[in-house]
Amino acid sequence: MPKDGQGTASAFVIVDFDGQRRRTKTKLRDLNPQWDEKLEFLVHDPDALPTETLEINVYNDKKTGRRNTFLGKVKISGASLLAWRGTSEAEAQASPLVYYPLEKRSVFSQIKGEIGLRICYVDEAPPPAAAATEACPAAAEQKPDDRQAAGQEKKAEGNGKPPATVTDGEKPEEKKSEDKPSASKEEEKDSPPGNPKPEGATPAASDASKPKEEKQGPPLPPSPAKEPHHSSFSDLEIRPVTSERAGGSLYDLVDRVPYLFVRVLRAKRGESADAWRPCYAKVVIGSHSVQTRTVKPADWDQVFAFHKESLNSTALEVSVWEEEKKEEGSDDNNDKEVVDASLGSVSFDLQEIPKRSSQDSPLAPQWYTLEGPPEGLLGNDVMLAVWIGTQADEAFQEAWQSDSGGLIVHTRSKVYLSPKLWYLRLTVIQTQDLRFPSPPPLVNPESKEARSPELYVKGQLGSQLFKTGRVALCTSSSSANPSWNEDLLFVAAEPFEPFLTIVVEDATADKAVGQARVALSSVHRRLDDRTEPPSRWLNLAGGDAERPYAGRVHVRVCLEGGYHVLDEAAHVASDVRAASKQLSKPPIGQLEVGVRWAANLVPMKVVKDGASGSTDAYVVLKYGPKWARTRTILDDFNPRWNEQYAWDVFDPCTVLTVAVFDNARFNISDNSKKDVRIGKVRIRLSTLDTNRVYAKTFPLTAIQPAGAKKMGELELAVRFSCSSWLSLIQAYGSPMLPRMHYLRPLGPAQQDVLRGTAMRIVSARLARSEPPLGPEVVQYVLDTDAHAWSMRRSKANWFRVVGCLSKAAGLARWVHSIRTWERPSTTVLVHVLLATVALWPHLILPTAFLYLFLILIWRYYRARPREPSGMDPRLSQVDTVGPDELDEELDGFPTARVAEVVRVRYDRLRVVAGRAQALLGDVAAQGERVEALLAWRDPRATAIFVVLCLLASVVSYAVPFRMLALAMGFYYLRHPRFRDDMPSAAFNFFRRLPSLSDRII
Repeated sequence: MPKDGQGTASAFVIVDFDGQRRRTKTKLRDLNPQWDEKLEFLVHDPDALPTETLEINVYNDKKTGRRNTFLGKVKISGASLLAWRGTSEAEAQASPLVYYPLEKRSVFSQIKGEIGLRICYVDEAPPPAAAATEACPAAAEQKPDDRQAAGQEKKAEGNGKPPATVTDGEKPEEKKSEDKPSASKEEEKDSPPGNPKPEGATPAASDASKPKEEKQGPPLPPSPAKEPHHSSFSDLEIRPVTSERAGGSLYDLVDRVPYLFVRVLRAKRGESADAWRPCYAKVVIGSHSVQTRTVKPADWDQVFAFHKESLNSTALEVSVWEEEKKEEGSDDNNDKEVVDASLGSVSFDLQEIPKRSSQDSPLAPQWYTLEGPPEGLLGNDVMLAVWIGTQADEAFQEAWQSDSGGLIVHTRSKVYLSPKLWYLRLTVIQTQDLRFPSPPPLVNPESKEARSPELYVKGQLGSQLFKTGRVALCTSSSSANPSWNEDLLFVAAEPFEPFLTIVVEDATADKAVGQARVALSSVHRRLDDRTEPPSRWLNLAGGDAERPYAGRVHVRVCLEGGYHVLDEAAHVASDVRAASKQLSKPPIGQLEVGVRWAANLVPMKVVKDGASGSTDAYVVLKYGPKWARTRTILDDFNPRWNEQYAWDVFDPCTVLTVAVFDNARFNISDNSKKDVRIGKVRIRLSTLDTNRVYAKTFPLTAIQPAGAKKMGELELAVRFSCSSWLSLIQAYGSPMLPRMHYLRPLGPAQQDVLRGTAMRIVSARLARSEPPLGPEVVQYVLDTDAHAWSMRRSKANWFRVVGCLSKAAGLARWVHSIRTWERPSTTVLVHVLLATVALWPHLILPTAFLYLFLILIWRYYRARPREPSGMDPRLSQVDTVGPDELDEELDGFPTARVAEVVRVRYDRLRVVAGRAQALLGDVAAQGERVEALLAWRDPRATAIFVVLCLLASVVSYAVPFRMLALAMGFYYLRHPRFRDDMPSAAFNFFRRLPSLSDRII
């Protein structure tokens, strides 16, 4: 449980047994600390062991807060310790790891979590030093330095090595023993490396014995949460410093991966001879050989990053080469052969390269003298900077990377921003003084009766084209003033298109009467509906020399800043803010996501023989307007990215989308190919506890023509931190969308058209980035096909509805069983309850709310979800779909199956079925929101409902039922003048409850 007021805790453990106390070291700012420490206790009386108690207390370090805060405790009886009886140290290391839930100290303590212990009781004789200490108390009064020297001499005798010496300058001050009886020095001497000493031990003994412990201490057991990564270069691991951990580093959710960085800047020639020819530098370590670009002035300024797993040598060599052109044959022969001449090299030992923390300033480059040049070329120097850092280094993003293809632009990690979208509203009012290009056609040539023209107005912004309805004129005279008063909505993206084109057309003659253009830079921007934007008259141009003036049109144009432009499916929306920054509220928290690794990915690029393949995977994350793309790990079925990204959170009821793709664009020769989808994960933020790190592996499932296929697994670390708990609670009562969506709502059909337009604009803009984010990637993340017909999705929505209705059917069956006396005891209790309600009717509501309160509290501790939920293949009906249904789902628009008539009917049926499918999903979402109140899927929403139930129980108990019924009736029938035009807090709260819509694949 976070206890330091900053969303985290710095935990340490104190263990008490038989009057002895041991303390672990403090893990700063870590809600999932791992100590891997061994604490030993003496059993003074083995016969009395069953009566002893092993007590483990977890505290938050007072250095990070005002006082030591209690985090939980565990008590283990001595009788249970006999179950882990062993006879040797090896059995102690092989004992099982058992997790114990942390218990409260009092009823009002806020405690959660578990602690993992490996316990072993070794039944052996005490060591000689310990026996001597107990037999002679005077030995315990021996000076710490003397005891330390004796312990070191004994170790040296056993190993055949001289004891380590401690100088006077290194001897710290002695410290008195506190809250701990004297213990044997053999315990301290044999404790594993990294273990803190008992509180009575002196710092001098601890510091002096540390070199010996690192060589002779027993190995620590592997961490239960994460397997250690074996590498021959394990000494390259960089651990974050204390200040870096306490300050909340950017890369605290992922592993710090060591990289060897080599920055090659420039070279200079010692001799004042001719100018250098084109030169390049070559960096060689083991099987890796990389060279810089070839330039005439030896000035490169390039950085190379080598992953620790790719280092297969301990020697790094940097050499400088000069290109020479040697003529062959006679003077008339123009054929030349390029010959590279070495100007010398400089070597580094990998063990002597300095390690750099990400918080340090960049390492200053130095001049190194090139050794081993040809004769007559002495004094050549090269400027280098070599260090060992991590992926958090600022030079990593632009460096040549050994695990992501070097300097290929399509394999780099990038962050993209969606264009800022606005709604552009064009209100067509009327036209005046129209001049038609030609007289209208005749209805009947014999009667010479002219056909009444039908006019409509067309607006065009870029590729968007919308039309008004048709208006028929009774006469073709210029005094006719047709009016429409219709709104046309467009999606405009910054930077805006230069002009909005307005065209008045005659549908009868199929000709344009005139057109006008409006510069978007002069368009009015409004934030609400309190004031109407100014209208304007525009002159229509006829388009030819005979009609330079074809009339005028009365319009009203404005950019709507009070709407949120939806560019993704509504049930997976990640941003609901208005387009105008003036209406944006401050963020309520921060979302941090660490992309760790993927495992067991299937081959996506299969060679011709089909015997082998490869996968070049990368991850795309989308939340709000920010897109994040990890680097591509080439040819690896178990890639490890270890990249971390952060977003500001303005609304907790939003969804994070993470998708994995196979990169097919990094190869220049195959740049026309599209990236292939591997799988997708969606996480709703409202289902996450605040200030808690979730590290979970999510399965990746993709729909293919052959059926649903598991593509692998993705490991994510997610943390939703809240800066203001009050703002977070207030968000549940505020409207989901901005105010304009409720005052001037958009129709469902209009929303679908505008959403599709916004998706295409975002896809086109991101495709123009460098490196581009392909349209197939953007469309998959935004769920552009969410409203397309799919028999599989329809089945999933149908079973969702049936699942909600089954709860009511189950209640009816339970009532029937009570009525038929299938359970006599339950029926008797119902009779007693019915009699109680009949005699004391004022207890109906208090009892109901109290029962609901108790049930919800019981479910919070017993049945609530502990981890975030990803995609659910079973809920998505991927296991029951047939080949024909998959063919129908993956078929595009229009279909290309048999005949033209079948194609038209088939497409029309799919459109209708898609609307019915969305309706089923909306109906199912309402029932699932009711279930979410009781299922603790959104812990804050259910906690609010729990408090409301308790308050309702108290209020309904204090106020008579008749008064409550009368007040509620009067409130429901109140005059419209006393009603607000915005939705109520209860309605907003219900709309924000999570449903299973975001878990449908």
